[in-house]
Amino acid sequence: MPIPSPCIGVCTVAADGACEGCLRSLDEISRWSTASDREKLEILDATIDRATSQRLPAEAIRSHLNSLCKPPGSLGELERLAFELCRIQNTLAPTASPRRLVVFAADHGVAAQRVTAWPSEVTSMVVGVMAKRKSASGVMSRACDTDYRVVDVGCLHSPKVKADFVQGSQSTFWSYPVAAGTHDLSLGPAMSRTQFLAAWRVGTVQADAAANEQYAVVAAGEMGIGNTTSASCLITLLCGVSPEESVGRGAGVDDEGLKIKHAIVTQATRRAIPWVEKEDWKGVACEVGGFEIVAMSAFFVRAAQRRLVVVLDGFIATAAALLAERLCPGTARSMIASHLSAEPGHVKALQYLGLSPFLDWNLRLGEGTGAILLMPLLDTAVAMVTQMAKLDDVT
Repeated sequence: MPIPSPCIGVCTVAADGACEGCLRSLDEISRWSTASDREKLEILDATIDRATSQRLPAEAIRSHLNSLCKPPGSLGELERLAFELCRIQNTLAPTASPRRLVVFAADHGVAAQRVTAWPSEVTSMVVGVMAKRKSASGVMSRACDTDYRVVDVGCLHSPKVKADFVQGSQSTFWSYPVAAGTHDLSLGPAMSRTQFLAAWRVGTVQADAAANEQYAVVAAGEMGIGNTTSASCLITLLCGVSPEESVGRGAGVDDEGLKIKHAIVTQATRRAIPWVEKEDWKGVACEVGGFEIVAMSAFFVRAAQRRLVVVLDGFIATAAALLAERLCPGTARSMIASHLSAEPGHVKALQYLGLSPFLDWNLRLGEGTGAILLMPLLDTAVAMVTQMAKLDDVT
């Protein structure tokens, strides 16, 4: 296999003359297209050395946490959360604000096959409620002091949103539809490569916007009737697990619908195996993905490249994270897993990414709600690291 560029899109060169995402120099970027595989590996080794030399040692973080006025490890998982924040932000003075949740919405053609308890029309209806911040994710994000956006990447019906909420500096709703939903993945590819790139662009733009506006922490949620079928396909293919391990009830499909869903995931993933064998992850996403899942994947990749903390939501978001990691290895190092979903495939996906969730509350709504619930705990972790007295100060 040819060695791909570390950045899936165009490199963004910072003032120091290196790409913000892959850390290659201008000279290394210019030489990449004509370099041999050996030369490319040498370039990658050089960028890894540069990245490693700039990182705060893990032992320095642990030493700081153990120096605080408490028995080492006595705050349990809060200390692990604090460690992850310090590690990702590369500092002993982390921050959890400002922060933003972006909810990407799109419909799925496979919803017509009775794999879900709800009709596709519900997607645009809920998006309209989201734009008013009256959905679960909307009210929870406000309660947790988190900026909120919802982005139409391809709803079947145009959401009815008042002009006051439509894209602008203070808006909640942004519309960049790739198409009116994906094709039915039970009958053939869900999207074309052109559509994949269009959805990818939407996610990249939103991540760049958050970084440019100086957000420190971001999360992505989703809304799309039928999207657990797509996510189950992706997790099956990207993790190498069976449909039995990845398929669940989603938003509450009945026993008959669950059988249909399992059969469709089995059929669609078999069809996509040639893309897996070629390690063509874009091909996999085109075969069984969703516009909102691709947009989330791009959002994660770009946010990681821009050095943001990415709080990962549940089952659908983790399927997008798997795609991001396959396309741009190392993206998961910027992620913190918020919770363990009730969907059976979630634990396998998190294990593949090397992530351990902080909450286990039997959540299965999506929308980024699990990620939002972790935000106050991030605040608490920051307070512990930055405000707590040290043992040396009190002895």
